[in-house]
Amino acid sequence: MLSNAVPAPIEPYPLLASLNPGQQAAVVRTEGAVLVLAGAGTGKTRVLTTRLAYLIATGRTGPFSLLAVTFTNKAAREMAERVAQLLGRPTEGLWIGTFHAIAARILRRHAELVGLKSTFTILDTDDQLRLVKQVLEAANVDDKRWPARGVLGLIERWKDRGLTPDKVPGDDDQAVGPSRAIAIYRAYQQRLIELNAADFGDLLLHGLTLFTGHPDVLAQYQDRFRYILVDEYQDTNVAQYLWLRLLAQSHGNLCCVGDDDQSIYGWRGAQVDNILRFERDFAGATVVRLERNYRSTGHILGAASALIAHNAGRLGKTLWTEAGDGEPVAVRGVWDDAEEARAIGEEIEAGQRAGLPLGAFAILVRAGFQTRAFEERLITLGVPYRVVGGLRFYERQEIRDALAYLRVIAQPDDDLAFERIYNQPKRGLGDTTLQLLHTVARARGCSLLAAAAFAVETDELPPQRRATLRRLIESFARWRQAAETMPAAEIAAVVLDESGYTAMWQQDKLVTAPGRLDNLQELVRAIAEFERLPAFLEHVSLVMDMATGDAQDMVSIMTLHSAKGLEFDTVFLPGWEEGVFPNQLAIDDKGIAGLEEERRLAHVGLTRARRRACVLYAGRRLVHGQWQANLPSRFLAELPAKHVIRQDALGQPLGHAATPGAGHVAESARPGYGLRPSNYHRVLDARAKPAVPLAKPVAQTPEGIAVGGRVFHQKFGYGRVRAVDGDKLDIAFDKAGDKKVMAGFVQKA
Repeated sequence: MLSNAVPAPIEPYPLLASLNPGQQAAVVRTEGAVLVLAGAGTGKTRVLTTRLAYLIATGRTGPFSLLAVTFTNKAAREMAERVAQLLGRPTEGLWIGTFHAIAARILRRHAELVGLKSTFTILDTDDQLRLVKQVLEAANVDDKRWPARGVLGLIERWKDRGLTPDKVPGDDDQAVGPSRAIAIYRAYQQRLIELNAADFGDLLLHGLTLFTGHPDVLAQYQDRFRYILVDEYQDTNVAQYLWLRLLAQSHGNLCCVGDDDQSIYGWRGAQVDNILRFERDFAGATVVRLERNYRSTGHILGAASALIAHNAGRLGKTLWTEAGDGEPVAVRGVWDDAEEARAIGEEIEAGQRAGLPLGAFAILVRAGFQTRAFEERLITLGVPYRVVGGLRFYERQEIRDALAYLRVIAQPDDDLAFERIYNQPKRGLGDTTLQLLHTVARARGCSLLAAAAFAVETDELPPQRRATLRRLIESFARWRQAAETMPAAEIAAVVLDESGYTAMWQQDKLVTAPGRLDNLQELVRAIAEFERLPAFLEHVSLVMDMATGDAQDMVSIMTLHSAKGLEFDTVFLPGWEEGVFPNQLAIDDKGIAGLEEERRLAHVGLTRARRRACVLYAGRRLVHGQWQANLPSRFLAELPAKHVIRQDALGQPLGHAATPGAGHVAESARPGYGLRPSNYHRVLDARAKPAVPLAKPVAQTPEGIAVGGRVFHQKFGYGRVRAVDGDKLDIAFDKAGDKKVMAGFVQKA
């Protein structure tokens, strides 16, 4: 096994001159299986491109015999350009591309061997959904109980694991009713063949079938690709791993570059075990560790390395730098999430006054719903920002849909809003109905809603659609009347519930659905700051107007998942509280494995910072419209005192903690803001090395919930409290019926 030692002698080749010893070792060890463990900021892209150029320049092989696999088209283009630049000539014949692009290229050459024609179509998500719906309908499956999106997600997970219908375990066959899931998967695959089509999962799945069923084809590509290089190996799924292993098993010249400490995409099929078992899978494999970091200062790397060392599932490395210690990681406790947004806004303003570009600052959140508070704060301050890897809060689909409902209530003549949601969620009111309403509206010179009121009194529409449209009109009339006296947030919650919009996302099985529900709850929270609906809608219009612009120098706001591969001078990491980060759903779903992935996410967040990292946590946070007292994240206890400086809410130093794991919760300078820090010290110290991850939040009866009160439950929806027994509630849910639930899992509606 090779660490940072350099093979002697190193060939005196100019390409190696700019590399450090570890990077040189990763480049020159060309034969056999090589795993390059490249920590954050250690120059892995330089190693990959130099290795490709080195293989060609030293005559070991030509471009035609090289295969380089990446995860994004952008990375593939950049790699090809850099190799050509290093060699000083074009690299024609070199296969560089994403897994799916390379697999599709091979599949088109041999499509007939898997039942397709070379002209096969690659379906997008919309086409896949329509096809799944057709299959479900043919199988008489209730799409309300088993939505097409959920079934498609199940099929995609099977494909990520390299499972054709005949290989799916019997235990998985209960996902769409008793013993039906595999049959639906098989019917879906058959329809794809009939349509001469493939989805993205098929590109690799058919590739596996091709290679395992036709040894001569496999031998052809094994002979062609004498050297295989793989980027971001920690993000590969099972199908990608099997595909690579088949291609490399003949010559064994497989070089994988990755970082087990940055494997953060388990929710989309990535298997960190692929990189952890590399040495077992490829006998005699060489492991080269790249540990010298060129991005961050010593304190940031020390904090990040100590944090990730708490993970058991890792190969192990320690990042270091010659850039000096720099500033310690700041850990700041604040009173609530509103103060959290104010504190970050003030820091950015101070940096701006000092002449720093706004592009030097990034706010990295664990969940998308957290961005709203920072967006609105920066807008208030007049600070330009961008949401990287996602939409601004008020531009998201679910938020625009909810706002459209509220706009129609406030302004019945708003045809654009009505048109957006008249059939959202699906009510059986399609394009034909809308065309009729437009015709009536033009003829009578009225709005679409008024036209609908007229249309339901005629025979122009079939009875069922007429009844559906009448119910919608009556609902808007009822909501509009209620909005005259009901607080804005309350009417918003009622509309989202009674319209079926919340239920639509509750039934959606995609991994994005919980985030959309969180965003809807965050919207209700935002509305609660306004007494009446029109005032809130005017506020949103102003926010959207101020958010537009072409300014290039902006603060970046993004989730931690979107931040991988990026770097900034100053990084703010808010929301480090139990349940928020680490995320409770991740722990509930995967236990220790989920907790370790959350810790890797924290490691990624810290190592995005070049000069300054500031971690914030709030004593209380408004979650789903209810104030919730939070415990500091266990990750704070894992940051060593020598690399951390504790601050109060105003950013003033509290001094280093006396021992690793000791924490501070700030008291604001304002009277009445004390949080009894000594109590929090004991809580945080007790969490320094938790034996097991938290299973559920402590159940407490939320303030303001009593018999007769309206409440919301994430699974069962809205209901009314019938009885209170300690921390247990008897609730008559509007749609789920009578249930007994823990008080800690509901919030006041």
